[in-house]
Amino acid sequence: MRIQKIIPHILHHNLEQPFESSFSTFRARTHCLVEMVCDNGLIGWGECLGPATINAAIIDAMSSMVIGRNPLDIEPIWLDIYNQYRDQGQRGVIQTALSGIDIALWDIAGQHFQAPIYQLMGGAFRTSIPAYATGGFRPTGQDHAESCAKEMAGYVAEGFGAVKIKIGYGLASDLATIKAVREAIGPDIELMIDANHGYDAIDAIALGREAAQYNIAWFEEPVVPEALAAYRDVRAAQPIPVAAGETWHGRWAMDQALNQRCVDILQPDICGLGGLSEGRKIITLADTYQVRLVPHVWGTAVALAAGLHFHAILPPSPPSHESRSPLLEFDRTHNPFRQAIVETPIEHHQGRVKVPDGPGLGIEINREALQQFKMT
Repeated sequence: MRIQKIIPHILHHNLEQPFESSFSTFRARTHCLVEMVCDNGLIGWGECLGPATINAAIIDAMSSMVIGRNPLDIEPIWLDIYNQYRDQGQRGVIQTALSGIDIALWDIAGQHFQAPIYQLMGGAFRTSIPAYATGGFRPTGQDHAESCAKEMAGYVAEGFGAVKIKIGYGLASDLATIKAVREAIGPDIELMIDANHGYDAIDAIALGREAAQYNIAWFEEPVVPEALAAYRDVRAAQPIPVAAGETWHGRWAMDQALNQRCVDILQPDICGLGGLSEGRKIITLADTYQVRLVPHVWGTAVALAAGLHFHAILPPSPPSHESRSPLLEFDRTHNPFRQAIVETPIEHHQGRVKVPDGPGLGIEINREALQQFKMT
């Protein structure tokens, strides 16, 4: 069995209602999938976090190092690619592109051995994951507190026991939104806030101290990811647990943040940090530092499937009778191709999501939908 070709697919949809994070305006949903074809007919799929067109270009550049090789040589392929690009690519799009390739390799391995990825990676601690609904971006031109409270109440009505909202639009505005959402969802629903690194340490500390009264489960990316000293300051000076990690690609970046005690909760993204192979190493790091691991997920059903397999193999930390499962991030923002590109959509039932148990990722791509949303 040899890898015959690698095809990046850029999927795109212009949004009818743009929405904003603290620093960016989303006018479209654009994601990059990786299709890996073997000479025996097996096809593996992966996904890359981040800028789709750049990821696609880098995958094209990396493909010469992969074509002709045995797809079961996952670790050697990973290291060869990483080592070739490490001088300029220890983080960022080199790692995100490599992530898509690595996930596709694991998908092929699972199909070859007729086993789900979680089984190949050591076995599942859980096959059904409690999920939290991610949304709460600011719709362009709308009142954030009003729109966010209504949106989150809707997710609670669907059965979610936890929700995450976006902040970073200014202290007064954010506090008003947090208050409105807590009132809308009631006292028993977990509420997380994500600033998408929209504050400096001074404002993040002020926000955390004031928002703590609303029983916030974690404060995500309060400051820019490079500012590890600022993370330490925010963690020390306000009471809400600090979470981050989706942009700390690879084990070395994660280790720097963990060693400096920057976060209470680490949030690696399988499609960004280096794939499932690197994800297993992050599990060991988090366990060594005794930091809670709650992975980040953002993308299509391919990313969601990979994230579910990763969640399945996360060991309880610490193992106990009352061990709780890490929550699965379940994106609810508008994306018409998220589930359309797979034959069987990955949906929640009363806020829980089943881990696919078919070979590999356990998904089948809908070629018609893939073609419909593919950027030409």
